[in-house]
Amino acid sequence: MNRIRLIHEEDRKNNANGVELPAALERKYPNAGKEWPWFWLFPAQAHSRDPVSGVMRRHHIHPSALQRAFKIAVAKAGITKQVSVHTLRHSFATHLLEKGHDIRTIQELLGHTSIQTTMIYTHVARKNILGVRSPLDW
Repeated sequence: MNRIRLIHEEDRKNNANGVELPAALERKYPNAGKEWPWFWLFPAQAHSRDPVSGVMRRHHIHPSALQRAFKIAVAKAGITKQVSVHTLRHSFATHLLEKGHDIRTIQELLGHTSIQTTMIYTHVARKNILGVRSPLDW
């Protein structure tokens, strides 16, 4: 994040356009796209022209580039299991469940429209990780 912050600061110093925000946010907060909290966690190395608006700005790294870098990192780390960037998403959801977060919050974070999709993660989570006992077991 420190390296990314330097990229953000360089963009600000060069008065580059900020990241693209949804239209309503852009209208309500016209400078928000230039603020650090909105900056990309995985920014592209260079600026490029937005094909819709024609504005030159820094976009996020292309998903295929992220997948390629992840695959290289996995190999360098000596991980032999089959993993992908999507594995991180599954791990995130599973760990939240294991820490006791409610399924509706996890559904929101993952962007699932159906709770049934999120329920898939419940079979992966270790059972009764919090040691919760039923009152009937006392």
